[in-house]
Amino acid sequence: MTRQTGKYPLKVGVQIQPQHVTYPQYADAVRRIEDLGVDSIWNWDHFFPLSGDPQGSNYEGWTLLSAMATLTTRAQVGCLVTCNGYRSAALISNMAKTVDHISNGRLILGIGAGWNQRDYDEFGYEFGTAGSRLASLEESLPIIKQHWEVDIPKPINGTIPILIGGGGEKKTLRLAAKYADIWHGFGNAETLAHKVQVLNDWCAKEGRDPNEIERSAGTNIEDTDEIRDSYVKAGTTHLIVGMTYPFDYDAVKKLVSWRDSRQGQL
Repeated sequence: MTRQTGKYPLKVGVQIQPQHVTYPQYADAVRRIEDLGVDSIWNWDHFFPLSGDPQGSNYEGWTLLSAMATLTTRAQVGCLVTCNGYRSAALISNMAKTVDHISNGRLILGIGAGWNQRDYDEFGYEFGTAGSRLASLEESLPIIKQHWEVDIPKPINGTIPILIGGGGEKKTLRLAAKYADIWHGFGNAETLAHKVQVLNDWCAKEGRDPNEIERSAGTNIEDTDEIRDSYVKAGTTHLIVGMTYPFDYDAVKKLVSWRDSRQGQL
């Protein structure tokens, strides 16, 4: 299996899914999960629940992200991931820069091509095809980065890290090799190791040092320490678990404990 270099410390995060929950419950979860010691806290960019009652409560990702930036003081925050098709590239860049300032430089811009047709249809966006959505993402990424270079005020740290999510080997991983600071994938260790190698191959074609890209992956609440070890050995260093209400704080404690016990060992 491929292993990531020692450039990136082992990190853990939680995607607090903003569905079937009240805002006070969500805000309490953000505070509690940061206090438990995670490195990153995320929401999502969907307009309806993805599980349970499809007409249940759900909060918009970027307005919620502004609140998350004020509810936290240490953890990085982000949307896992922003759908490129819901907003223009210039607007995404400005929204990201604003939340970056609210968070004092703790924002990660997670972004992807989008996939959930209901969101598009009911909010009046053109769904198109997977190919057209990826082409739109490719058009947006340099525009976003260019705005950060020229707009005032600039991002706190000069730029904002970009996370690109997805495992498509012909287009998504090529875009990650070209533009991403973090690539986020899913699957078992064998799948992740393969995707990491494909990403490395694209980096070689794009003239990019693969060690410039941090690798993150989804992990499940029920995953054992051994399974998480295998994700790291496959080349990832930032594991993010998704949770819906009621939130499992014991699972967060277990994830943080795993990170602390493995730091510098894998």
